[in-house]
Amino acid sequence: MKIEIRLNGESRELPLLEHFNLPKDRVAVERNRSIVPKLQWETVAVNHGDELEVVHFVGGGSGNDDPFVIAGRTFKSRLIVGTGKYSSNEVMAEAHRRSGTDMVTVAVRRIDLKAPKGQSLLDFIDRQKIMILPNTAACYNVDDAVRTARLGREAGLSNWVKLEVIGDERTLFPDTAALIEATKILVKEGFVVLPYTNDDLVVARKLIDAGAAAIMPLGAPIGSGMGIQNLTGIRILREMITNVPLIVDAGVGTASDATIAMELGADGVLMNTAIAGAKDPGSMAEAMNHAVRAGRLAFKSGRIQRKLYATASSPVEGRI
Repeated sequence: MKIEIRLNGESRELPLLEHFNLPKDRVAVERNRSIVPKLQWETVAVNHGDELEVVHFVGGGSGNDDPFVIAGRTFKSRLIVGTGKYSSNEVMAEAHRRSGTDMVTVAVRRIDLKAPKGQSLLDFIDRQKIMILPNTAACYNVDDAVRTARLGREAGLSNWVKLEVIGDERTLFPDTAALIEATKILVKEGFVVLPYTNDDLVVARKLIDAGAAAIMPLGAPIGSGMGIQNLTGIRILREMITNVPLIVDAGVGTASDATIAMELGADGVLMNTAIAGAKDPGSMAEAMNHAVRAGRLAFKSGRIQRKLYATASSPVEGRI
């Protein structure tokens, strides 16, 4: 298709599709509400006032009828990934890519002044595609957690924070009283707080009352790889907590653990060690990507009821 223009006083014909760098083999053109066959594209001239529509293919369901929304922000992936324990930053970057994640956690730590230029962790995170979620890991009291969150925001990372206030050094279980107090402080200061907590429904409600944007109960101790140990607790939280997202955080060891978490109704899963500690982190990240999506689809599909005895799949009528 061609359009006639005047350039520097001279009349010229401009190939329309080529001008906009459109792939001829993957588009359809409509002119004044009539489809223009591809065989006529080279001979049709576009006149003044013509109305053109050019369409192409996009992935089905691009409207996303099952969005993952936290504090008003929509994420494409329900898998949140960490940045620690990788053998190299390059391995981490590959894992992030294959996981499909668009949010990763980073711990706020002192800058290594001896590190070569360009070797910062952030240099290996595609910030055009991935949101950074600062983490108050290894904080054992309210003051340290709040201070770390403030430093993360001041450094330009985000006003979002994965809030951890650890209560026990060996199990890394949360100090829930301190967690609630820190949540109140940070929410008043404009933070979007995602607290790492246990599967206590009462604590979850208090965190929501304090302004938490999500509830992130552990599935098992951090880094243990034991899988989801508290199935009943997570199920109760899912049934009772519906006004903010529920994200299972910690304990996942392999892809089936992530699927189970999602089949229980979790809105998302956060993991680090299960991917970073795998023999092939990139492949495990890809497996987790599929596992989270499969678990979500299974949850929305509605599983059959469990029965003690068999039920025949084939009809008994008309049997020989």
